[in-house]
Amino acid sequence: MASTISEKIARLRNIGISAHIDSGKTTLTERILFYTRRIHAIHDVKGKDGVGATMDFMELEKERGITIQSAATFCSWDDHPINIIDTPGHVDFTIEVERALRVLDGAVLVLCAVGGVQSQSVTVDRQMVRYRVPRIAFINKCDRTGADPFRVVRQLKEKLNHNAVMLQVPMGLEKDHAGVIDLVSMKALIFDGDHGEELQETEIPAEYAELAQEKRDEMLDALSLFSDDLTEAILAEEAIPVELVEEAIRRGTLALEMTPVLMGSAYKNKGVQPLLDSIVKYLPSPLDIRNDALDLDKDEEPVVLAGEPELPLVMLAFKLEVSRYGQLTYVRIYQGRLNKGDTIVNTRTGKEVKAGRLVRMHADEMEEIDSASAGDIVALFGIDCASGDTFTDGRVRYAMTSMHVPAPVISLAVKPKDKKAEMNLSKALARFTKEDPTFKVYLDAETSETIICGMGELHLDVYVERMRREYNAEIETGMPKVAYRESPTSRSEFNYTHKKQTGGAGQFGRVAGFMEPFAEGEFDFVNKVVGGAIPTEFIPSCEKGFKACLAKGGYAGFPVVGVRMTINDGAAHSVDSSDIAFQQAAIGAFREAYEKSKPVLLEPIMRVVVETPSEFQGAVLGSLNQRRGIILSTSEDGAFSAVEAEVPLSEMFGYSTILRSSTQGKAEFTMEFSRYNTVPRALAEEIIKKEKENRK
Repeated sequence: MASTISEKIARLRNIGISAHIDSGKTTLTERILFYTRRIHAIHDVKGKDGVGATMDFMELEKERGITIQSAATFCSWDDHPINIIDTPGHVDFTIEVERALRVLDGAVLVLCAVGGVQSQSVTVDRQMVRYRVPRIAFINKCDRTGADPFRVVRQLKEKLNHNAVMLQVPMGLEKDHAGVIDLVSMKALIFDGDHGEELQETEIPAEYAELAQEKRDEMLDALSLFSDDLTEAILAEEAIPVELVEEAIRRGTLALEMTPVLMGSAYKNKGVQPLLDSIVKYLPSPLDIRNDALDLDKDEEPVVLAGEPELPLVMLAFKLEVSRYGQLTYVRIYQGRLNKGDTIVNTRTGKEVKAGRLVRMHADEMEEIDSASAGDIVALFGIDCASGDTFTDGRVRYAMTSMHVPAPVISLAVKPKDKKAEMNLSKALARFTKEDPTFKVYLDAETSETIICGMGELHLDVYVERMRREYNAEIETGMPKVAYRESPTSRSEFNYTHKKQTGGAGQFGRVAGFMEPFAEGEFDFVNKVVGGAIPTEFIPSCEKGFKACLAKGGYAGFPVVGVRMTINDGAAHSVDSSDIAFQQAAIGAFREAYEKSKPVLLEPIMRVVVETPSEFQGAVLGSLNQRRGIILSTSEDGAFSAVEAEVPLSEMFGYSTILRSSTQGKAEFTMEFSRYNTVPRALAEEIIKKEKENRK
């Protein structure tokens, strides 16, 4: 029984499809679902046929023609079950990509044959490297004017440092794109039928024979590093078995030492079936991947999880969604087996819950199942948990290492128009904050406004639109606000005594030491008190007091970062000293030192990449310079230019409109948070003045 389950797991593939905006991820997924017979008609991403792509099932996604939420689906190819997660390309929805990569075993990196390796391809690739995800590259849109897959392979090597190995070459490009030549089997593949479903293998046409032989020799040369048998066969100049080549490709891919490159045109139904074959042949099964958990009973000691169904259950909730039937929790099972009706334990809260309904997802449709085992990605109903929680069957206390969640950089005030809108708004906010760790909500104590924070203008735009549509919440929004910070720039001493006598026991605590800038993080606390000047039990009280001051600095009222507090002396009273007394002393000490530490205002700096036709490069550079941008690099690739710059977030509001009008709508840009930097003094004074007026 166990061996059959292991064989079943070995056939399973958990893959993600990620890429830059508009590279054709969702179109490719649509074709995959068609060829694996999950859907019986192909729909257009832009929704021109009134239906829209299967995976973009949100109204907003259909309208904008972009993917916002990663959608999960399940299909089967050549007796191999495949879980596919189609992820967004926009950097504002980066958490969706992070979540997907955390639970996937392999990925398909889709690249546009015209655009090549674009800014978001770089970001997605960085995330894949972080989670050590083996990948296959698929060069899409070979039928478009300007398509050049050979240039894209060069970019993969130069820009992403991939050992990119072509397994196919195109037969004709642009409007002459007829199919691909498979360098492994040395056959020409032609896709016939209304939707390219009839795959024909033929001999390589004479005009492509020389190119195919040259590229096959390059491929074998690259693969010989991963197989001694293959090297021997090449040196002996004997016929090389296909199995030997495939084994070398798989070995190199799993070791993350090479990226197989395939190509085609998903929209024109060319090259998708060979990609499915490659997913099955070269990407890992759950048994090929090492997954670690932390044992909470043994001081977070790492434990390697095995895909055995008899072992204790360990699974990770990586995505939450509120459906019409209640909360839907997507889980990836790493170890053990889950049956319908089993009791599971949330290791973060220690609460036991019953897995009542177990379903396999297909975009927004579902299929009821009775059990799932290691490697499966399924969804549970009615389980109250947060994104990133680990569940077990109670036999162990393991936690999966959580995902990297970037901090939000932009905020917006939202105000309901009436009582009904207020109720609907609070429901929407409760749901969205639970589903998306990068979307934060808080109440401004001074203005009593509800503030929402996120990763960018588009991110907040989409949520505001969803509040209006899905919850019928009539809301007004304020101007977007930047998440400024403040920080000390010089060392300053403090020696503060807190005394209070109110009849009966009073309060007394003295704290002395110094404050200094701290470059490695947001806050650090160092205890250098000797001889019991401050009793040990009150040291945490001092730290608590210092931390209480970080939320609002005395310079401009923004959160304080980059500060190290060192205490080296103090005094206590045998009766009047208490936890609260030392907290108050620490608060007073912090304020005293902060005034003398020459604080400065910091602003979020964004890494902006603008891709534009070369004729508009001057206009783009001018528009970034006007926004206090620092140009880091410019590169030209044929008719297109890429400009990389660092620009303060406060200067980027409304930039998409300016960029569109100055480039006739032909340029696009992406931005992501890079770091915090000091605001020029004249500008800082202006910001502080404005902030004080707003708070009045």
